[in-house]
Amino acid sequence: MARESGIISWKELNPGTAITEPGNAAELKTGDWRSMHPETDRGKCIKCGQCYIFCPDMVYAKDEEGYYVQNYYWCKGCGICARECPVAAIKMIEEVD
Repeated sequence: MARESGIISWKELNPGTAITEPGNAAELKTGDWRSMHPETDRGKCIKCGQCYIFCPDMVYAKDEEGYYVQNYYWCKGCGICARECPVAAIKMIEEVD
């Protein structure tokens, strides 16, 4: 075991939050990691889909009105969607308990 050398295995760092088996990524609520979350101003949104295209975690889906909405279950709050929005319709908001 790696502990003999004083090095902790990556699987021991945070048990239950690592994708260790094929297909278990959907089980992990990665949205718990964030400290900020995106909020979209529908008055400014032009429904271009840039947020959907650039989101590394694919948390956006189109709703019945054609807007792209976030699924906070998986959103890590990276802010890429807000940076890439051409009309500044997405703002990053600090998480509050």
